[in-house]
Amino acid sequence: MNPKISQLLSQITTLEDELRTALHNEETQIFYHFKGKRVEFEHSIRETHRKLKMNVLVWLIKDRPQNLITAPFIYSLVIPLLILDAFVSLYQWVCFPVYRIKKVRRADFILLDRHHLAYLNFFERFHCDFCGYANGLLAYVSEIASRTEQYFCPIKHARKILGSQGRYASFLDFGDAVDYHAKLEAFRVDLENSKVQ
Repeated sequence: MNPKISQLLSQITTLEDELRTALHNEETQIFYHFKGKRVEFEHSIRETHRKLKMNVLVWLIKDRPQNLITAPFIYSLVIPLLILDAFVSLYQWVCFPVYRIKKVRRADFILLDRHHLAYLNFFERFHCDFCGYANGLLAYVSEIASRTEQYFCPIKHARKILGSQGRYASFLDFGDAVDYHAKLEAFRVDLENSKVQ
């Protein structure tokens, strides 16, 4: 890989990490703190949250009608999502040890904590947990697929793609056939030795 591109990727990764840390520190200083794994708000903030909670009946009347009409279609996705979760988890539990790839921790991607927010009513909490599960699951699946792609086929596509996974930028250029198998083995060794969580 071009050294300039490698340097830029490293800088981007460092800046993204710093931004995540700074945003998290700002949020926790203002709104909440952790007690073990549990999030706790100050008493005054908790009381304010309770007062801001919208009654379910009022919420049903004020909510957009299209949201209620489309809800069955949205929540019918829970079945394929659960099946995807089961199959991808099984895949990594069986295959990753064989390939010597570190397993992806579901808990790092699927976070269901918004239902603890006192200003959300029952339906809003349910929506938040569904979205947290769906988006977390897709990120979890993407990370498993990303590690698999690095192991089997770390080659960029000929055309530019949107939303590529994080490892993609360091993959081999499309058509770069010189020492392909040696480079592929290096990618596999890197995956074995990496400190990914």
